[in-house]
Amino acid sequence: MQIERVSVAGLSGATPAGGWAIELRPDDVVHTLVTVHTDTGLTGVGSAYSDDRLVRAAIEVLSPLLIGECALEPERVSEKLHQHTFWLGRGGTLTHAISGIDMALWDILGKACDQPVGRLLGGRYRDRVRPYASLLMDEPAVLADHLAALVAQGFSAYKIGWGPFGRRSHRLDEAMVRSAREAIGPDALLMVDAGASDGFWPHGYTWALRTAAMLAAYDVEWFEEPLAPDDLHGYAELRRHTTVKIAGGEVLTRRQAFLPWLEARALDIVQPDVTKVGGISEQRRIARAAEDHGVAFVGHGWNTAVGLAADLQVASALPHTELVEYKTGSAYVDDLSVEGFALDDDGMLAVPTRPGLGVTLDPDALARYARTVEVTA
Repeated sequence: MQIERVSVAGLSGATPAGGWAIELRPDDVVHTLVTVHTDTGLTGVGSAYSDDRLVRAAIEVLSPLLIGECALEPERVSEKLHQHTFWLGRGGTLTHAISGIDMALWDILGKACDQPVGRLLGGRYRDRVRPYASLLMDEPAVLADHLAALVAQGFSAYKIGWGPFGRRSHRLDEAMVRSAREAIGPDALLMVDAGASDGFWPHGYTWALRTAAMLAAYDVEWFEEPLAPDDLHGYAELRRHTTVKIAGGEVLTRRQAFLPWLEARALDIVQPDVTKVGGISEQRRIARAAEDHGVAFVGHGWNTAVGLAADLQVASALPHTELVEYKTGSAYVDDLSVEGFALDDDGMLAVPTRPGLGVTLDPDALARYARTVEVTA
């Protein structure tokens, strides 16, 4: 079974706010679907966290290495793409595009074997995963209303972040966290994401240490991206001097970038994004390395139904990963697949058991949100 062509579909029209300093607009494209077509007619779908124009350009560069390759060997083919394009630069557009290709190839392999991807990754430790509702910070009363609605939906874990957090005052930061804890109750998991990978993040170690102490008083499970994403030393110091778990890594790509962070014991929880890091093949290797270093792994493929499905499959195949991020209020998560995602009575998400990633793209949703371009023939 050979790779015959690739199509790319940028998602626009319902792009959710990101909480960034320069905010996203609904028609901005930051999530792109990648479909790999084979000579047998079997297809697989992946998701890349990048503008579709960049993904198209990357696939045009990658095509001589990709077209005609075996579609049933995702890890080998993806590694071939990485190894033979290092001179163009690790990370960035090429790696994001390879992420989508790799996910699509795992989807194809699962369909060809009539098995869910999680089983092909070595076996499933669980058939459902606890989702944490991920939403932006807002004024305390507004945030409380948003959280109350999510409580009513059955969520039992929540992550709040970005927006005004760390951008106005310590007093407002604490008021938002206090409001969140009161809204969800004492027993629910609460995580806080500073979003320090935002442009021109103004704070350093002293702010992060003070804020971590405040978060500990509200029983926050982890403090995500508290420092600029390249501050390895600062992360290591912060982790040593606070009782709140420190999480990060969503901006890193390729397994080689993660190793110094694991060796420095800079993180309690590592969060590679399957739509950026190189796909499922790289994500699995990072997760195993994290396990060997005593670091927890929680995936970050929250941004589309395809990314969420990939994270569920990977989580099912790891012994200690019991959480998955669920971006609330996004049409690209909630409306994109025919099957959809629904919490069970325990507030858990079932890992799809259908072959491949277990998602079928909804034609009506694609007609609304996707602009598809054939890249290779």
